[in-house]
Amino acid sequence: MLTVLGILFAVAPTVVWGTIARTRSVGFAIDGALLTGAGLLISVQQGWIDAPRPDAHLVFTALAPLLIACGAGLEGRHEDSPPPEWIPRRNKAIGFLGTQFALTLAAGLLYTLMISEGSDAPPSKALPSLPPGITMVDEGTSCGSGGCWRAATVTSENGLSRPEIIRELGLQQESCRSSGWLLDWRDVCIGARDNGENVIIYAGWGH
Repeated sequence: MLTVLGILFAVAPTVVWGTIARTRSVGFAIDGALLTGAGLLISVQQGWIDAPRPDAHLVFTALAPLLIACGAGLEGRHEDSPPPEWIPRRNKAIGFLGTQFALTLAAGLLYTLMISEGSDAPPSKALPSLPPGITMVDEGTSCGSGGCWRAATVTSENGLSRPEIIRELGLQQESCRSSGWLLDWRDVCIGARDNGENVIIYAGWGH
């Protein structure tokens, strides 16, 4: 259900443009740009492109109306005055796109408030990828005074010692990277530790 809603959200500006476009040349060009943007957004939604989803939705809903406005402006320069029935369609398009952007902005602000509480752990994809010969035994999340983090126990199928596993993973030192562009300002930090029995890899929010 969420997948269907995500696809509808992405293609909605293209459908809106189809109701107000008046020329083939400009119409097809804007259609192509909007469909390309929709394809990129859907790829982010499905995890095919690694990018922060809230930021991607906000950028898309901000740029799509601007692209449509540019298309309408180009058509207005080269075409006669639009027919009377075009005006109501344009007004409905403006209302729809404005509502879509407002809802996305509100959801983005709500998301920002939620992450500011620090009660969530990074997603599973934040954990480092494992090289051949090293497998994950279990995975879970924990919370403490410093926030929440995701951790997994890993072992070697090749008889590597715990320090060798950490070197193989390239996690001798903790490293951090940004988790978003606009709405999510946190850094996600990954690392590994030897608890005396196992190697634990983890991902947590930086401060």
